[in-house]
Order: sequence, then C-alpha cells, then structure tokens
Amino acid sequence: MADRVVVVAPNWLGDAVMALPAVASVRRQWPSAHLAVAARASVAPLFTLVAGVDAVITLETTTGLGAVARWRRDAHRLASAGADTALLLPNSFVSAWIVAQAPIGERWGYAADLRARLLTRAVPRPRTLLHQADYYLALVEALGITPAPPYAQVQVRGAALEARTRLLEGHGLAAAAPFVAMAPGAAYGKAKQWPPERFAELAARIHAELGWRAVLVGTRSDAPVCAGIARDVQRREPGTPAPVDLSGQTDLPALAAVLASARAVVANDSGAMHLAGAVGAPVVALFGSTNEQQTTPLTAAPDAPRPRVITHAAWCRPCMLRECPIDHRCMRGITAHAVMASITDLVR
Repeated sequence: MADRVVVVAPNWLGDAVMALPAVASVRRQWPSAHLAVAARASVAPLFTLVAGVDAVITLETTTGLGAVARWRRDAHRLASAGADTALLLPNSFVSAWIVAQAPIGERWGYAADLRARLLTRAVPRPRTLLHQADYYLALVEALGITPAPPYAQVQVRGAALEARTRLLEGHGLAAAAPFVAMAPGAAYGKAKQWPPERFAELAARIHAELGWRAVLVGTRSDAPVCAGIARDVQRREPGTPAPVDLSGQTDLPALAAVLASARAVVANDSGAMHLAGAVGAPVVALFGSTNEQQTTPLTAAPDAPRPRVITHAAWCRPCMLRECPIDHRCMRGITAHAVMASITDLVR
C-alpha cells in the first residue's frame, strides 16, 4: 500500500495527455493515497485540471548550462513532497537520478537509458509497437496496478473559462459564437505540419460554407505562421473576416477552454491535438511524418466524439523526421476539401 505517491510526468504536452490513463490507474489503485504529479513547467498546469491529482510539483528543465544544479533542486523539491513511491513515466536516466537523490524509497519505471540500478522495480520495455497511452498502461500493469480505461479527461474550470471569454471577446468574437479552432504548429518540426496555405484555404471554406470564424491557437513561436495564415485568408477572399489569432496569448488552461468551446478542432499531431481530445472537442487530426497508430488522440470519455484521422498515402511515411528531405508529399496530399468534409461530418 502506497501512502504518498508521486508520478513523474512526460516532458511533452501530448505525451503528458496520453499519460493520463496511467495517472488515473494509480488513483484508482490507491484511492486514499496522496497523489502528486511532478512535471516540467511547460506541462505542469495540465495536471491542475485533472481530477484526483492532489498536488503538482513543477520541475526545472534538464538540459543546458547549470543542468546538474537544476537536477539537485528538483531532487530537493521531490524530497519535500514526502513521497514513499515514485512512478517514472519518462525513460530518461536523469529522471531516475533525480528521484533516487530525493531520496524516494520505491522507484518504479521502465528499464531504459542505463538506469535500472537506480530503480527498485525496473520493468522491461514492451517489444511490440504500442500506442503511447498503452505504453504507459503496460508499465502500470506490469507493476501490479489495474489499468484504467484509455480515456484522457481534462476539466476546464472557472478561471480558464473567464480567460477564454476575455480573449475571444477582445478579438471581436462573442463567447457563444460558433468557431473552428486550428492549431497549425507542432513542436517536433515542420514535417508534422500541414502547409499554412491549406489552413488558410480551410478557414475561407469554413466561413463560406458554415458562416463560422476560424480561431488560430499556438505558442509564441507559432505566431509568424498564424499571422501569415490570417493574411492569406483575406488575400484569397477579401470579404472574409480574418481568423482570430490567439497564438502566444493563451496559457495552458485558457487554451484548454478555447478548445473545449470549439465546434471542431483541426490540428497537426501536436500537444494541442491531444489536449483537444482530452477536453471532449471533436478533433480532425492531420498525420504526415508521424505514426497515427502510436499517437492518435485519446477521447475524454466513451461517449465523446471519436477523432477523424486524416492521412495521405506515401511510400515514405511515417518517417519520424523533423524536416522532410523531399517534397512533403504526405502532408501536401491532404486537401482542404477532405478536411472540410470531416468537419462537416463531425458537426452535423
């Protein structure tokens, strides 16, 4: 019986969302235990929106100058939590080193990255290709924890909803007005991204066929692409309202609230795509260089809308590359017409 458990979360938003069924498994296994999640600053706010999580511990980055000093500070943070058991979802040596330095008595995780000696229970990694959520669930099951159903649910709360309303109304869009959210970015690289001109074509189609606005979301680094899409829409159709551009303006809870309010979300394989599924939004997921069998977005509940996954057959996909060395045919082969058809089907 574990009394105080800390789950060390994956470092990327999409992976963190796909880890939610594993977190739910721990909660169900020990319903009276104190459950904390330790996560990097970029994803830690996600777990403030997850039912059953009692505390969130924000960790620092693990690379660059001064990394060892940051690791030691993270170990101190974990020690202060007083956990008796740690479940490590990342495969990295550093995550195991930090937990061992805390020190936390029980340290469980996959035997990866030469870290088995730092773990008290080191589980062999699966030999078959699994969806990322199933990869995390396989770990908890190997540890004797009954796996929870593969749903990822994020709860959008009052402050986030208020922030969403302020943002939308500040851009001239009533909070109740129908819109389609678009996430044209992807942190891993351009090979995962549908061409910006296709997003612009789609935004124009949405307004022409449904009378709805498009709302662009993304990080600050996505702002140039989003601004270009907005300009391209008006260049194509001078009478069409420009998409609302929220890139770089939302924290993670506000982004979740915007996605939850959308009639549909169109996204590359990205953190925003996974977050959209977790808030229960209808998702059109565009896959090119990556493998949809591993990272199809989860749904929030059994009755939530199933994602529409769109791919284009190419001999070279999934290549898992950051940049396409040829002509990006896997993404360029996806048409705005095909995406619009999926949106229409979802909102019908």
